[in-house]
Amino acid sequence: MPYARIKNQIPSPLRSGGISLDIIEVSGIKLRREFIFYPSRLYKDDLLWAPPLWTEEKKTYDRRNPVLAHSEYSLFLALEGRDVLGRILAYVDRNYNAHYRSTLGFFGSFECVNELSVAGALFSKAEERLRSLGMSAIRGPINPISENWGFLAEGFESPPVFMAPYNPPYYNVFAAALGYGKAMDLLAYEADAKKGYRIPGRFVRWRETLLRRKPHLAVRKLDFSRVEREAEHIWRISNLAIQGNWGYVPLDRGELVAIFRKLRTIADRDAVLFVEDGGEPVGYCLGFPNLNVILRRIGGRLFPFGFVTLLSGVRKVTDFRLWALAVLPQYQGMGLDVLLYLSIYENLAPRGVHLEANWVLESNARMLNALAKLGLTRTKVYRIYEKAL
Repeated sequence: MPYARIKNQIPSPLRSGGISLDIIEVSGIKLRREFIFYPSRLYKDDLLWAPPLWTEEKKTYDRRNPVLAHSEYSLFLALEGRDVLGRILAYVDRNYNAHYRSTLGFFGSFECVNELSVAGALFSKAEERLRSLGMSAIRGPINPISENWGFLAEGFESPPVFMAPYNPPYYNVFAAALGYGKAMDLLAYEADAKKGYRIPGRFVRWRETLLRRKPHLAVRKLDFSRVEREAEHIWRISNLAIQGNWGYVPLDRGELVAIFRKLRTIADRDAVLFVEDGGEPVGYCLGFPNLNVILRRIGGRLFPFGFVTLLSGVRKVTDFRLWALAVLPQYQGMGLDVLLYLSIYENLAPRGVHLEANWVLESNARMLNALAKLGLTRTKVYRIYEKAL
């Protein structure tokens, strides 16, 4: 479905009380399936929601997930009789707490009907479980999928990009009502060639000057013949480049492998770029087609014919997500992040693309300033919440 033609659904008014509710911990195949597929029922009439790839989603909530592999976690369902009314994940990431010497627990994968009493019961159960594990605070939603954080707080009029959260506005009402405060906002910006966006000419001239002065710098595309080595470059650069960022925890190689396994089939060489100094990668940007356009069409299912639709349709997608961009610390301040952005946009612009750059920390003044100068428009805000236990 074309990006511009999708219209949002208006959620029903908030109400509270009058439900006979049970909160149960998930165990066994049947309850796990209820947990995994619950969003497909909750959002069945919402034109903006896109299903995940269900084959991948099934691997998210067990030890095959690299995040949960080093975490203590519990899945909870809210039931009224046999009807599922909501779900939540509570977990303790031991790697995160070891890195920060903290006692912070996380919640994620929250989905719920528009009923405050149901949300309250789910959050209460998650908080109780984290307290029993010695945690002093809870933060989220931090979903156990890399870079899938926050409740959508602004930008409900446009659909989400692949691997980005989506939720109705009332989730933020729940968070406030249940005593959660804002921990951090993550921002999304867009550049839409169809709406007439063009890179300001002064940046093109700046790039010419930069490369004339520093001819050892060069931008190249992903080399499919060396994917494992390319992944190693991204892993190395990421752990050095973003270590000062809010919420950072050293990126586990297994997490990166899981990400590449998911994205390799849809990778587009025009959207995965490296900047090199004398042939050595010192920065990268990782973009990919917005699969949600296709996932809506196939219902998130690859079989029996969804896989063919996915592979044949991905090269026609004109919505892209700029998912990550990082430059080694000793090269920051030189404008290499802007150089990468210019390159990815110029590669994709002839296709008439809509490019969303997201997960920009509201505290990242340097990046926000660069995006503003480049003329991108802020379109979404994702909010992460926190509460003392």
